[in-house]
Amino acid sequence: MFCANCFVFLICSAFKILCFVLPCLLAAIPERSYVHQEGLPKLPVPPLKQTCERYLAILEPIVSKEELEHTRQLVQEFLKGGVGERLQKELERRARKTDNWLSEWWMQSAYLDCRMPLAVYTSPGVVLPRLHFQDRQGQMRFAAKLIAGVLDFKRMIDTKTLPVEYLSGKPLCMDQYYQILSSCRIPGPKRDTVVNHAVGKTPPTHIAVVHNFQFFVLDVYNSDGTPLTVDQIYMQLEKIWNSSLQTNKEPIGILTSQHRNTWGKAYNNLIKDKTNKESVRAIQKSIFAVCLDAPLPRVSDELYLSRVTAQMLHGGGARWNSGNRWFDKTLQFIVGEDGSCGLVYEHAPAEGPPIVFLIDHVVKYMQNIQMVRSPMVPLPMPQKLRFNITPEIKRDIENAKQNMNIMVHDLDVKVLRFPHFGKKLPKQYKLSPDGFVQMALQLAYFRMYNCCCSTYESASLRMFKYGRTDAIRSTTADSLQFVKAMQDSTKQKEEKVAMLEKAVQTHKENTYNAIYGQAIDRHLLGLRMQSITDLTSMPEIFMDTSYAVANHFNLSTSQVGSKTDCVMCFGPVVPDGYGVCYNPMDEHINIAITAFNSCEETNAANFAQAVEDSLLDMRALLEDAAVTRQ
Repeated sequence: MFCANCFVFLICSAFKILCFVLPCLLAAIPERSYVHQEGLPKLPVPPLKQTCERYLAILEPIVSKEELEHTRQLVQEFLKGGVGERLQKELERRARKTDNWLSEWWMQSAYLDCRMPLAVYTSPGVVLPRLHFQDRQGQMRFAAKLIAGVLDFKRMIDTKTLPVEYLSGKPLCMDQYYQILSSCRIPGPKRDTVVNHAVGKTPPTHIAVVHNFQFFVLDVYNSDGTPLTVDQIYMQLEKIWNSSLQTNKEPIGILTSQHRNTWGKAYNNLIKDKTNKESVRAIQKSIFAVCLDAPLPRVSDELYLSRVTAQMLHGGGARWNSGNRWFDKTLQFIVGEDGSCGLVYEHAPAEGPPIVFLIDHVVKYMQNIQMVRSPMVPLPMPQKLRFNITPEIKRDIENAKQNMNIMVHDLDVKVLRFPHFGKKLPKQYKLSPDGFVQMALQLAYFRMYNCCCSTYESASLRMFKYGRTDAIRSTTADSLQFVKAMQDSTKQKEEKVAMLEKAVQTHKENTYNAIYGQAIDRHLLGLRMQSITDLTSMPEIFMDTSYAVANHFNLSTSQVGSKTDCVMCFGPVVPDGYGVCYNPMDEHINIAITAFNSCEETNAANFAQAVEDSLLDMRALLEDAAVTRQ
C-alpha cells in the first residue's frame, strides 16, 4: 500500500500535528494564571475495552472488510490473551506515579525523536493581516511595536497574571505559556532536547534580531529592569539595519533547516570554535527572535496570501529569506520590508493556544500604542554575533542551501479565503461550525479520490495537568454515509440533511471524548510505548496493516481559534497527504492547504476548490431543505 520510507516518514511525522482548542468553548477569566495548576486532574487512562471498540469503529470507513475482520481477531487476542490487560495495568501504574503519564512520551515520540527538518515538516507558520508599508521605516516601526507588544505579554508571564483559560467551565493547564519564551531546541545526533532559559537564576534580557542573514543581540530592558520604549527599540533596530546593509555571504541560520541528524553533526562541528559557540548560545538564550526580511518579488493579490504563507513556513529559499532564520528558536517573528508579517514557531514546547493568545494580545497592544518620543538616554550598540566559517562549515551551509531549495520547490501551498459565509451560518442551523467544516473536508476528499481517508483533527488535553493533545477522528461511518449521499442523485434533500446532522453530531461526541481524555490515539500510543519500555515483543495489533492505515493521515487538520484575522499553516504529515488549517471567523473562513508537489496525486489548489464547492453545496442543501420545510 505504501513503501517502507513512507512508513518511517509517517511514524516521525504523524504525531507532530498542532492543536487549537475549540474557541466556542473557551473563556478567559482575569485571575492569577497558576492558581488552579496544582488542583488540575491527572490525565486518565481510558478503559481498554472501550479503546479497542472505538479503534475498530474508526477503521470501518478506511480499510477493507477483510482487513477489518483480520484486525478484529487481533484485537480479540489482545484483549483476551492477557497482553493488553498487562500493558493496561502497567500504564495505570505509571499514571498513578506521574503527573501526566503521556507528556514525556509525547514530547519524545512526537518531536524530539523525529528527525525530519523543522521547516515545513514540524514548525507551523502564522500570517498576520497584510500591512501597508513598503519601506524600511515602516518595517522598523512595525517591528518596534511588535517587540513592545511581546514584552508586554512577557510581563504577564513574569508576574503570573495571565488570564486563566476555561473549557466547559473547567480551568485549563497554563504550563505551556511558560515554555514559549527564552526557550530553544538543541539538535542532537539522534535525539534533540529543549532548553528553557527563563527558569535560570539570571533570565535573559535580550532578543535576537536577524537582518541580511546577520544575527544581533538586542537588550530590550534598561538597567532598572524597565522595558525599552517603542521609540528606543526603533532606534536600536535602525542601528542594526545600518550595520547589516550588505547581505552576509554565509547564511549560518540556514543550517537549522536541515534534517535533524545532519544538523546535529554540523552543530557539534560549529560550536567547536569558541566564538561560534558564544554566538549560538546568545541566539538560543534570547527571549525570542525577530527576522527582518528582504522584500520578495511582487505577486497578484490573489496569490499574495499563499506566497506569504509559504514564506512563513520556509523563508522562500536560500536566495531569499531562508537564511534569515534560526528554526530551532521557539518563537520567531517575521517582518518583511514589503509589508508581509507573521511568525514561525518550533512546536516541541507548546501547542497552538499560547501562540494564538500571544498573537491576539500583541495585535491589540499595537492598535492602542502610540509612538512617544523617549528621553535621549544613550543606548549601547546592539552586539553583532560573529561566526568563524571553516571550509567544513561552508560545505555544510552549501548543502543546507540545496536541501532548503528542494523543500521550497516541493511545498505546494494554497490559501483559500472563503468569503461566502463564516461560523454564523452553521450555528444558524444548530450545527457545530467545526464539525461543519470537517464534513466539508470529508466531502471534498471523497469527491476527489472516491474514497475516505484517515483524518486527524487535533484536540486539547489541557483540562488535565501538563496535557498536550489527542486526536479527533473526523472520518466516521456517519461521515462516510453523508459524503456518499451527497454524490447520490436519488437521495432526497431531507435524507442528506439528516445524514449531515448525524455526522456533525458524531463529530461533536468524538470531540467531547477527546478533550475529556477518552480518545483512542494517545491511549494506543501509551500501550505501544509501555510495550517498548517493558522490552516485550510488540503486540500484533501494532504490526498490523490496519494500524499503519489508521495512522497514515492523508488529511491532517486543525482549527485555529483566533480573534485576529490570521492564517495559520503547517505542512502535510505524510508524503501523499494534505495539511489543512482553518480559522473560522464570523462571516468568512481562512483555510490554508499544503501538499507536496513530488506527489502526483495531491494538489493544494484543486483540493481548495473542492473544499469551497463542498461548503457552498452544504449551505445550498441546508437552505433548500429549510425552504421545503416551510
